[in-house]
Amino acid sequence: MSTLSIKDLHVSVRTETELKPILRGVSLDINSGECHAIMGPNGSGKSTLAMAIMGHPKYEISEGSIHLDGTDLVDLSVDERARAGLFLGMQHPVEVQGVSVSNFLRTAKTAISGEAPNLRKWIGELKSNMENLEIDPRFATRDVNSGFSGGEKKRFEILSMEVLEPAFGILDEIDSGLDIDALKAVSEGINRTKSETKTGILLITHYTRILKYVVPDKVHVFVDGRIAETGGPELGDQLEAEGYERYQRIATL
Repeated sequence: MSTLSIKDLHVSVRTETELKPILRGVSLDINSGECHAIMGPNGSGKSTLAMAIMGHPKYEISEGSIHLDGTDLVDLSVDERARAGLFLGMQHPVEVQGVSVSNFLRTAKTAISGEAPNLRKWIGELKSNMENLEIDPRFATRDVNSGFSGGEKKRFEILSMEVLEPAFGILDEIDSGLDIDALKAVSEGINRTKSETKTGILLITHYTRILKYVVPDKVHVFVDGRIAETGGPELGDQLEAEGYERYQRIATL
């Protein structure tokens, strides 16, 4: 069993004029096969946590630690963190023109595993993964995210996670902009990855609708760069009914 352990994490974001503190002491542990949902109002630090874990250079860690199975990730580069077992499903995936989906994923798989997968086996597995996500086979020849709809971009993020089989997948608002069919397909992909490869999932979301399909082991409420409360799936239902007002009110006291 693997563990992603975050202890007393303080993170600031670098702007043109200053370092702005965002996270103010975040601690949580995620084990293999678990799903932890991060919920909270805009600006509470949810996406900052994702970027800091993955090593985005704009986000600076001033205190605290991030360990994966005892390995300190703080001083590792983004690609070293990926090879160590991290995956980030981005809120706003970027276009990679001139690189097909198939070539992109095979190159990434090679970089992580250290050897290129057998081509015939690779084609078959990729086709199967795409069918599971209800993705048209022609998708494999398209340039990465070039001209993709919002739903296609999010399906591609889940396809990437299924192909790469990370120890931990960090999914930043993977449900944003999805219609009900795409939401179900993406949710099924998350559940399939978690079940088949024991990937731990950190699911960042504003809404509880995805939590009806991907049932979290724990829900963490983020307010003002801190975890204000942790509970089970029922906490998500409570947030849906009551919102974040009481947490924000407490944070300002």
